[in-house]
Amino acid sequence: MKNMLTLHGFAHAKQLTLTAMFATLCLIGTLLITIPLPTGYFNVGDVFVLLAGWCLGPFYGAVAGAVGSALADVVSGFAVYAPITFFLKGAVAFLTAILYRIFKRPLNTERFLFIPRTFSAIIAESVMVLGYFLWELLLYGFGGAIIAVLGNVLQGACCSVCAVVIVSILYPIKGTHRTVKAKENRKNNSF
Repeated sequence: MKNMLTLHGFAHAKQLTLTAMFATLCLIGTLLITIPLPTGYFNVGDVFVLLAGWCLGPFYGAVAGAVGSALADVVSGFAVYAPITFFLKGAVAFLTAILYRIFKRPLNTERFLFIPRTFSAIIAESVMVLGYFLWELLLYGFGGAIIAVLGNVLQGACCSVCAVVIVSILYPIKGTHRTVKAKENRKNNSF
């Protein structure tokens, strides 16, 4: 009965609360630091999208990243980007969670967990850059799409570094580490 009431080691209500919290963080992170570009804007929302993937897992992380980031596009006046943002930011969180799990398997120590996090973030953010390039290719043609690539690459790189640093600082904290470790142990024992 207990397994029916939990998902990824958290009760459903707690999981939904964390998902809503991360969606809000994605929204606020996207709106808080915004630098307009010719075909969109630079923001730090991807820091929270990556963190959502690592902290919530692939499904709930994807929901949080997709909803929060798409809402930010609508609120900030870039509603034309909301559909692709919903898809891409959800994919970024999903890929980050899945790739992190795959890349960390060969590691026998927690000391180097920043390595699989870094690789998962780089690959997921590369998907974001490619996805926005294809979307902007449809909207603006090749010239407009290629201009936006630099801003998206810069955003992906900066947000990846910030997210890896933040999670590397927070993970060793006693309470955070114990909660995440217990969650991972329950997940590993379920296979």
